[in-house]
Amino acid sequence: MTSWLVARRHADGRPSAWNLANALTVLRVLLVPVMAVLLVMDDGEQGGWRLGAALAFAVAIATDKVDGEIARRHDLVTDFGKLVDPIADKALIGTALVLLSVLGELPWWITVVVLVRELGVTLLRFLVIRHGVIPASRGGKLKTVLQSVAIALYLVPRPDGVLGGLLPAVLDPLALVVMLVAVVVTVVTGVDYVLSAVRQHRARRPGGAGRAR
Repeated sequence: MTSWLVARRHADGRPSAWNLANALTVLRVLLVPVMAVLLVMDDGEQGGWRLGAALAFAVAIATDKVDGEIARRHDLVTDFGKLVDPIADKALIGTALVLLSVLGELPWWITVVVLVRELGVTLLRFLVIRHGVIPASRGGKLKTVLQSVAIALYLVPRPDGVLGGLLPAVLDPLALVVMLVAVVVTVVTGVDYVLSAVRQHRARRPGGAGRAR
């Protein structure tokens, strides 16, 4: 990609915040209220609105993958992207979970557990960032994939009478199983992140492991 959206830079060589990767991140933020409105239309019962919500969610998730690849491949990592990208991700996932619970389709305890973990890790990340960044683990990436797949399964419309009711009979338990696995991975990776932060903090203390070496 050679358009100005990708190539534009400051005089000192730093990438401008106005680039394609950040534009996709902003698009993801804008898709959050779009998905929310479409999902609550007609209490989530009307297939057309529901399909629109599912498509908005799918596009938003796709931008999460694409913007990161563009930023890394074209050296377009900016402070704006570092700040807004995780906020956009959590806003998208959190909004979908809350609304699914409001509609009575997802147990509230699942939503609460996921939100507490995500908000807790975000706050912890801000607290430890001055001492260094804790890189995203494979488990963290798996957590995001599982959450996204589970939510997408919940968002897929289930029209009455389609395939003799086979669609809901398959999707409902599948969505719940994937969501439960996502919750387990979410909690485990959250605990792992906390332990990593504690180890990092201890290693930097006088007399800690980092000092001893």
